[in-house]
Amino acid sequence: MGYSFTKEGIDKVLKELSRDYLLYAPTRTVGGGAFSDTDSIKYGEIATVEEIVFDEKSEYSFKEILLPLSETLFFFTEEHVKEADGPKKRAIIFLRSCDLHAVKRLDEIYLRNGFEDYYYKRMRDNVRFVLMGCKSSFENCFCVDMGTNRIDSYDASIDKKGGDYVMDNRCEEWEELLAGSSQTQEEVSPSYVTETKVRVSIPEGLSIDVAKAKMWDDYDGRCIACGRCNFVCPTCTCFTMQDVFYTDNGKVGERRRVMASCMVDGYTDVAGGGSYRKKNGQRMRFRVLHKVYDFKERFGYHMCTGCGRCDDACPEYISFSDCINKLEGALREGSGNE
Repeated sequence: MGYSFTKEGIDKVLKELSRDYLLYAPTRTVGGGAFSDTDSIKYGEIATVEEIVFDEKSEYSFKEILLPLSETLFFFTEEHVKEADGPKKRAIIFLRSCDLHAVKRLDEIYLRNGFEDYYYKRMRDNVRFVLMGCKSSFENCFCVDMGTNRIDSYDASIDKKGGDYVMDNRCEEWEELLAGSSQTQEEVSPSYVTETKVRVSIPEGLSIDVAKAKMWDDYDGRCIACGRCNFVCPTCTCFTMQDVFYTDNGKVGERRRVMASCMVDGYTDVAGGGSYRKKNGQRMRFRVLHKVYDFKERFGYHMCTGCGRCDDACPEYISFSDCINKLEGALREGSGNE
């Protein structure tokens, strides 16, 4: 059911929802940008609709809400182990179509990958999603070519319409609240992008032969292995485990799951002094092919959602979309057909 709201009406909805939910959305941090006198758009808690940034892309994704940068799994002593408490309140996340598609990828990895990750599931079961409509694409987006520019699996959608807001509701639990706070009832469809300036073309029949191409060597010098592309990506899920000890004997402490990056030094180090993918180009190859080859081979669709954040974040101006567009030539080279 669709509804139209004034600013006061939608704020009333948010106030009521905040009794049971933590509300997360893209917000502006004034002066928090990478350069002097620039702002940063990242996810944070909100109380009013004015805090939500509708007309700019967030530099970071929603991912840190479902997968915290550092998450305590359990505490231990010499004799006891105590599981860390789960979320005390449910959460509502406002996000765009590409990011809601990313949730599907995270679910695939953590819930349908041979086992269910207990800690992810207890968080995921307590989250609802409000789709933010996109009237036009942002810089470096290529969601249309990745097929992630529209989605129907949301609990509600929200769009700005002049000075008002319109919502399409699919959550029965919220129906009475939305109906009572709206100014009119109407048909609502979330806005979505139909074209982007950046275009990508993933070769049909992409095979592992592309890994033999020389294009990956170019990134040995260009990539500085900072890992920024991983941390802003909504579908990168690498993590490591850390035991934090409270006592000198190492028998009291906690175990944490900490976000990691396949692009940084040390990620592939193993016992005995071995290390895989020492060169930055090898790491770039692994990351790119995981996004547009390996994941699809296993689950039937691409891991990348075309949000373009990796291009936005790279300090060396390496373009992931350009890399994708080089794959056809790399495939011919790797398979010996060039």
